[in-house]
Order: sequence, then C-alpha cells, then structure tokens
Amino acid sequence: MDKTTRRSIDVVLAEAQARLRRLSAVDPLAAVSEGWTLVDTRDGDMIARDGAIPGALRIPLSVLEWRVDPASATHSAELTGREDRLILICRDDYSSSLAAVRLHELGFTETTDVIGGFGAWLAAGLPVEK
Repeated sequence: MDKTTRRSIDVVLAEAQARLRRLSAVDPLAAVSEGWTLVDTRDGDMIARDGAIPGALRIPLSVLEWRVDPASATHSAELTGREDRLILICRDDYSSSLAAVRLHELGFTETTDVIGGFGAWLAAGLPVEK
C-alpha cells in the first residue's frame, strides 16, 4: 500500500462513529425493553475479570459478523429475528464502533454502539454480574 493512501485509525474511527446514532451508557436499558439486543463484544477473559452485563449476549468480535448474519452457517440462534436492532458494547467504544459499521455494510443498518463502552457503563453505576 502506498503511504499516500494510508489513513490513521483515529480518522477511520471518527468517520465510523459519525455514521452511527450512538447511545449513552444508560440508553441501552430502555432500548432493550423496546426490543433492542445488547451485545457484549469483550473477550471472555475481560468479562471474567471485570464482570458481565446482565442480559447481554456475549459474542466476540472475531466472529461477530458470522453470528449476526442469518445466512451464515454459524449464525447465533439467540439472535434469530433480532439481528436488525443491535447495540454493541466493548471495553472503551473503539472496536464496537468499527464493528457496528461493518454490520451496516452487511445491511444491519440500525446497529449502533455505546459511547464510552463498558467503562461508561460502570461509571454510570449500571448493573454488572461478577
């Protein structure tokens, strides 16, 4: 790749986040009651160390697109009929923003993420299971 065509990850992230209707840490609670699905994309070690979000589906980033896409052989049965209204949460809000845009590219255009990620969730005093 030619250096003149490179873009920094900060630019790519800012563009991704500008494309999303992002939610504050407290917004997912109401959204879930309205039929949205909260998906925790943190890895298992991080969830074990820091705690799990009650009711959130756990899907690692490495397989997210395959679990969401109903046409995939490895689609998550837990997401059947719920793929169009996803809220992603990661540790800080970087990878979830990029993942949400990747899901937009697959046609799941309502997918969004949580501003500040799990850190903001904790700071807001929201429930965590240890």
